[in-house]
Amino acid sequence: NQIGIDTPNLDDSTVFKNFFTTINQLNKQGLISAYHDRSDGGIITTLLEMAFASHCGLDIINDDISALFNEELGCVIQVSNAHKVAVINALSKAGLAKCVRTIAKINNTDTINIGNFSKKRSVLQQLWTKTSYEIVKLRDNPECAKEEFDAIAQDSAGLQTQLSFDIHQAPAILTHRPKVAILREQGVNGQIEMAAAFDKAGFEAIDVHMSDILQNRLSLSEFSGLVACGGFSYGDVLGAGRGWASSILYNPRAKEEFEAFFNRDESFALGVCNGCQMLSQLSDIIPGSQHWPSFNRNVSQQFEARFSSVKIGKSHSIFLDGMQGSVIPIAIAHGEGRAIFTGEQSNNIALQYVDHSANPTQ
Repeated sequence: NQIGIDTPNLDDSTVFKNFFTTINQLNKQGLISAYHDRSDGGIITTLLEMAFASHCGLDIINDDISALFNEELGCVIQVSNAHKVAVINALSKAGLAKCVRTIAKINNTDTINIGNFSKKRSVLQQLWTKTSYEIVKLRDNPECAKEEFDAIAQDSAGLQTQLSFDIHQAPAILTHRPKVAILREQGVNGQIEMAAAFDKAGFEAIDVHMSDILQNRLSLSEFSGLVACGGFSYGDVLGAGRGWASSILYNPRAKEEFEAFFNRDESFALGVCNGCQMLSQLSDIIPGSQHWPSFNRNVSQQFEARFSSVKIGKSHSIFLDGMQGSVIPIAIAHGEGRAIFTGEQSNNIALQYVDHSANPTQ
């Protein structure tokens, strides 16, 4: 159960320093397409992990077992043919010429080839993740774990972007600067980035803490818009956004302020992440919110932080106007993000999760 008796060792710190500096320079110059260090499992594991991440096949040139599995210090960089000479010259100038080898080339067959050995990349990737899969089956919802494991074998082009609008033609308010309240509560974050986004779009973004409303330091009547930011208000101990919503519903002053704001014809509100979960629980005081879903515990029973795709449907949302039909990537992070609709509510959807072929997944 052991290959070799020598442990990896750094013999020359100057060479390592030159390596670090040169790789960073090459990266800044855009000459490197990908990078991965060699460590546990040796160079073969490094190459396979790069192939798994990119969903591509490799023709590995060196089939020497000791070379493939030794865990000495090193890395693999992916370089296009157009940049190959420039990269080799830079590494040679840094005194690293003896360290450089061409180890593999990308193929279009999605297979890993080493001498007479050939396997589909997806087969090897399932073997690589099998141990994690068995652990996840015990920890999470086993059906979700199996779905994700089986998805490895599917032919996927990855996240795709389809735009029905010109991303460089983002609208901005040029006549005046409406005031928007960037609302936050204990445990909420992201308010600075949210304020910056609205400021760039032409709004006057004002930082508003819930205590400002509860203690009557300001009124929402001053604002055209309200944005509830994300995070973990009150640690989500009562459920995602429930504590925040309760601080409004069970405080007469706050309830009156929010109810009056939502009943104005010219006001708008946006809830992001925890703010969305909070707003969904204020439906009793928000006109026209009967079609809103409830947000429940994820089927996986775990907090999900992923980069997914959504398709923008036809809706009356002022935020998505002119974007119908677009498929865009979106970051998600939640433990209670499963939207549950009832009856005909499901026909009024602004955004919908889709797969790599833009087919709805929910």
